[in-house]
Amino acid sequence: MGKESSGIAVEPIAAEPILQIVGGIQDLVQHGVEVGIVIGGGNIFRGIRGEKLAIQRTPADQMGMLATIINGIALSQALEQCGVHNVIMSAIDCHPIAEPYQWQKALEYIEQKKVVIFVGGTGSPYFTTDTAAALRASEIHAEALLKATKVNGVYSQDPLKFPDAIRYTQISYREVLAQKLDVMDATAIALAMSNRIPILVFDMWATKKFSDVLHDTSLATIVS
Repeated sequence: MGKESSGIAVEPIAAEPILQIVGGIQDLVQHGVEVGIVIGGGNIFRGIRGEKLAIQRTPADQMGMLATIINGIALSQALEQCGVHNVIMSAIDCHPIAEPYQWQKALEYIEQKKVVIFVGGTGSPYFTTDTAAALRASEIHAEALLKATKVNGVYSQDPLKFPDAIRYTQISYREVLAQKLDVMDATAIALAMSNRIPILVFDMWATKKFSDVLHDTSLATIVS
């Protein structure tokens, strides 16, 4: 810090991914799907990076939670521009930027056909955004949890590194845990399993209409 960045521009919040997500959410809403979205903050700061900066895990994770709030505001504004009414609810107190998270209130908003953007993770360190997603899905009684990634489902190995990786059309929670497949962290998988919430893993970049994921098994792997 203190030195110039030698002319390199850094854009933590890029328009392309925001617009891709907005288009997908808008498509779900237009198909009558009630939507709650848990957004991460890795484009700004990941808690795991704190170690390299000599920051302890708890404050590092708190920085990551704050990053999700920034992303949530950006997503909220982009949705409003497209006429999709929404509300931001935060697991950490940051009024008046976002409403404090209350599951009953979240259900009310969803029943009002508003998209609820959940930020602040779980509100506690040592838990990932995946776990936050599984937790919120459980609390709002979601029928499915859509996991947007860079690949079109669950593979036996990383398909970006291993061309011969096998893609699963459907796989059980227990198989994911037993094989230690890199889908979501184990806590998130276990939480979804205990609440019987199917997880649909799909490629966000290859799927413009997120509603298609609910019907076309070639676009996603179902973990159930």
